[in-house]
Amino acid sequence: MIWIHLVILLVFLFAGSRLGGVGVGLAGGAGTLVLIATGLSTDVDKDVPWTVIGIIMPVICTIAALQAAGAMDHLVHLTEVMLRRHPKYITYLAPLSTFLLSLLCGTGHTAYSVLPVIIEVSKENRIRPSRPLSIAVVASQIAVASSPISATTAALLTSVEKIGVGYLQILAITIPTTFLGCVAGAVVASRQGCELEDDPVYKEREAKGLVSHSSASTLGADYRPAKGAISSLWIFLAAVLLIIVYATISSKQLGIMSDPPMDATSAIMLIMLTCAAVICLVSRHQVAQIATEPTFRAGMSAAICIMGVAWMGNVFFHAYEGTIVDATGDALHAVPWLFAVVLYFASPILFSHAATTKVFMPMAVSIGLGATTILACYPAVANYYLLPNYPTTVAAIEMDDTGSTRVGKFVLNHPFVVPGTVSIAVIVALGFLWAPIIL
Repeated sequence: MIWIHLVILLVFLFAGSRLGGVGVGLAGGAGTLVLIATGLSTDVDKDVPWTVIGIIMPVICTIAALQAAGAMDHLVHLTEVMLRRHPKYITYLAPLSTFLLSLLCGTGHTAYSVLPVIIEVSKENRIRPSRPLSIAVVASQIAVASSPISATTAALLTSVEKIGVGYLQILAITIPTTFLGCVAGAVVASRQGCELEDDPVYKEREAKGLVSHSSASTLGADYRPAKGAISSLWIFLAAVLLIIVYATISSKQLGIMSDPPMDATSAIMLIMLTCAAVICLVSRHQVAQIATEPTFRAGMSAAICIMGVAWMGNVFFHAYEGTIVDATGDALHAVPWLFAVVLYFASPILFSHAATTKVFMPMAVSIGLGATTILACYPAVANYYLLPNYPTTVAAIEMDDTGSTRVGKFVLNHPFVVPGTVSIAVIVALGFLWAPIIL
């Protein structure tokens, strides 16, 4: 029956990827029902990733509160100032900005507001927009894998804690390696494609008047931060710092606090909920506005996606854990980096960092892969750019009216693939070198 159930799993995964968005989770739920109807069983407490969903909800509420308070607009303004002052380095500064935004906020959806700035500054300086756009989108997704408050990091933590790896060790390994990997990707992106003036698609669109030429600031020349925007931003940064400090003093590896009242995952949830409440009080915006923010809708959709897909994957894995371990254990032990390849191709199908992590990391621990292998390969879950159907990828393609950021005749023929793949390959290689030092 394993092959029948594997086919069912793959069919619903592909169906979800075709539906896109929240449809990924809905298809996962339907697939779970079919698996149960054909002989498998489920335990809601074990199979549904409640911890991951529990991280997403308060973090997304906080980011939405920041948006409502105008703090995200202020961050975009600061990014725009930086890019306009140093336009020649936009292919390096653009991914730096999206990397930092995603690292702090725990979600790649923060990149949406920066993309128009990247495009306008590129056009003003006759730089091919696909170069900074491609690596900026990639960096926004890779940073999620190393964010202190992302559901992906929490999902990894719940698995690797069993083999003695703590929260701080995860961050100490993933943050420097993902950053350096994005730098390598930026070097590749800066040399990708012909110059804008030589691009035939751009010439055609320019001749038809389809390319806008506006040097105006995306937020307006008379931009002033909203009341409470800057204070809300400081409150958020203080909350992130508090999470890291608590994780440090409660770490089992350091032994500073012998009997902590809560673990790091609970701290993220409670501190983020409190942070959102304080931001609402300081900014004096109506709480109801939070649910109308784009980030809130995107985050809640992600929670449904993770719930459905991870539930289906866990039902299948728990039913055939012994068979899977026997079939894959020897190969992955012999060639550890193959685990990164598995994650690389699984993530664009599962459509979620956290879902991919939640499905595959427990399997890696069960197989007996070492902590170094798991942590080195883990950032490959950020491969959302391979198929040009992830929201931030689609947004970059649609916003670039020069036509330089486009999909070719083949599905994988687009500017995100090469810099993204180089970034992840460098990250994995650095992980295998750096992880043993930290661990």
